[in-house]
Amino acid sequence: MKRFFIFGVSVAFLGLIAWSLQDKTIVQVSQAQTNKVVKQMNTNKKTPVLVELFTSEGCSSCPPADRVLAQLEKEQSNADAETITLSLHVDYWNYLGWRDEFSSAAYSQRQSGYADRFKLDSIYTPQMVVDGQTQFVGSNLGTARKAIGDAAKIVKTNIELAVSTDNKINVKIADLPSHDDCYVWLAIAEDNLQTSVKRGENGGRTLNHVSVVREMKLIGNVNSTDKNFETEAAIQMQSKWKKDDLKFIVFIQGKDSKRVFGVNKLDYQ
Repeated sequence: MKRFFIFGVSVAFLGLIAWSLQDKTIVQVSQAQTNKVVKQMNTNKKTPVLVELFTSEGCSSCPPADRVLAQLEKEQSNADAETITLSLHVDYWNYLGWRDEFSSAAYSQRQSGYADRFKLDSIYTPQMVVDGQTQFVGSNLGTARKAIGDAAKIVKTNIELAVSTDNKINVKIADLPSHDDCYVWLAIAEDNLQTSVKRGENGGRTLNHVSVVREMKLIGNVNSTDKNFETEAAIQMQSKWKKDDLKFIVFIQGKDSKRVFGVNKLDYQ
């Protein structure tokens, strides 16, 4: 586990560029495909649980955590939970020999927000966060499974996702439980990525990644008194993304509590 102390200057710097993500989005599908996706979302009986991993290709402690995230994504071993994963590559390792091409200062800033929430004196990699409420060293598979099981016992609000023919993702959130003011986030993530690291702590190694966040943007704000929310977000595909490996994750999260009140996933296909 590698720690970095949160100095006021660095946090302020990150704050200037954090969450300034550009407005980007999706793909066209036929109406028949759209209806099929919505039906699949509505019939899922498992409780969706969001698992975030803060990682870096420049950190020698991170590859085991990357493998844990991939295992959680693949095995889906909890009968009551749909594990939805995000791999957020932080940028503060970039100055130590290897620049992680998937990294972003915005993800470092997001992690700093969790450090405040959990009253940690430093940020570190690899860190895993489950539903915004539990954090631990990301390579600990047993702890991850327990946290997912505990999170699956908490009822989530329903989020419906659909892709329209005019290149927009449609989001509908209904029947929110008691909550604080919330953000609604859209993350575009890609599976089956591989990097041959040339320098730094992982120099000479080939690293495999799942659920790498390519873009993450704020698509809405929900007041504490609101019970429902609906929006649509436009996205522009990037040529370097492999379309067959893309997925779109939307979640609603308390601004102060960091609790994830609902999350859903829509594959590109």
